[in-house]
Amino acid sequence: MRIFLTGSTGYLGSYLVSMLMAEHDAQLTLLVRAEDEDAAEKRLWKSLQLHMDFSEFIQRVRSQVRIVTGDLTSPRFGLSESEYTQLVQETESIIHCAASLNRKSAKACFNVNLRGTLEMVKLAQAAHAHHGLRRFSDISTVAVAGHRSNEVVTEAKSIEWARSDYDPYARTKKFCEHMVHELLPDVDVRVFRPSIILGDSRFPETTQFDMVRAFVWLAQLPVLPFDGTWRADIVPANYVARGVVEVHMKENPLYDTYHLSSGEDSLSYRQIVDALDGKRVKFLPRLEGSFTGLIDRLSNTPRGWGMAPAASLMKVFIPYLTFNTVFDNQRIVEELGGKPAPFSEYANGLRNFARSGKFTYDYKPWPENIEQRKVA
Repeated sequence: MRIFLTGSTGYLGSYLVSMLMAEHDAQLTLLVRAEDEDAAEKRLWKSLQLHMDFSEFIQRVRSQVRIVTGDLTSPRFGLSESEYTQLVQETESIIHCAASLNRKSAKACFNVNLRGTLEMVKLAQAAHAHHGLRRFSDISTVAVAGHRSNEVVTEAKSIEWARSDYDPYARTKKFCEHMVHELLPDVDVRVFRPSIILGDSRFPETTQFDMVRAFVWLAQLPVLPFDGTWRADIVPANYVARGVVEVHMKENPLYDTYHLSSGEDSLSYRQIVDALDGKRVKFLPRLEGSFTGLIDRLSNTPRGWGMAPAASLMKVFIPYLTFNTVFDNQRIVEELGGKPAPFSEYANGLRNFARSGKFTYDYKPWPENIEQRKVA
């Protein structure tokens, strides 16, 4: 029996796959969008090389992973009847990590997040009817909490349907949680809500640069439209993955929903700027409106100027950076027996790595003369 996992070629998904294989010797079935298994394996190598060298990758993937090439949003993932039947029969548990994080596109979020989660629910229903599904773990987001201001939000108080949502991503992920609970009433469902995932507390390398670029850019500005005491809930990717993997593999987890966050230990903007070696800046929250207008203009500047990428990202995330809200993490701290490393401990290394590589990761190519993966 196997764990069926989506989103394996994404940033967080790569952490989940590597931890499940290396620390739990898990047998995995991975849904990968690719023309064939050979192309899918190459996509996996690009994703997993942050965590292992090629020799370990080829040994583990070819002994522990069954690749299913398909599309999350297609009926039965685009598989044949026999392929889908095999998937149903071999799936012991599910970790649904794949999602569209395109906060500007309602079309992308509704298509991938809602239709994709519905296909996952249908698989879970079929597997549960066939042999009993051990667990369905849904990777959600703290953004389901909607519009907030100056709060510490607990898991039980996150979803309040009368609240407005910031964007299509938050709206669809909130409904995905609802759909999973409503349609899988007899399945052990665990929901995980990460906050801002930024870097790895163990090493400076990363393959995800959007938020890194934004925070580095902010730290260099002479004036910020925040109060210096406001907090940003940032958590390292390795802690998030650890939370998901350990709870998913545990026989009797303590709770049904977890904030994977820094909670009350979240750093203030003054602490974040200092951690990034930023020069002393003025914090003027009354300038939020003017700042929003400025980043709107900067997002439309020529890309060669170097300001448009960070400004475009900031345009999307500014509501989440000015609401001074953090997400209580006592449940996952209790489950894991420890808190996440504070951003200040690894921010400088992350910043230096990102800058030295011009906010890109130097991916290693697929080695020559490697025997093609044998299709089962």
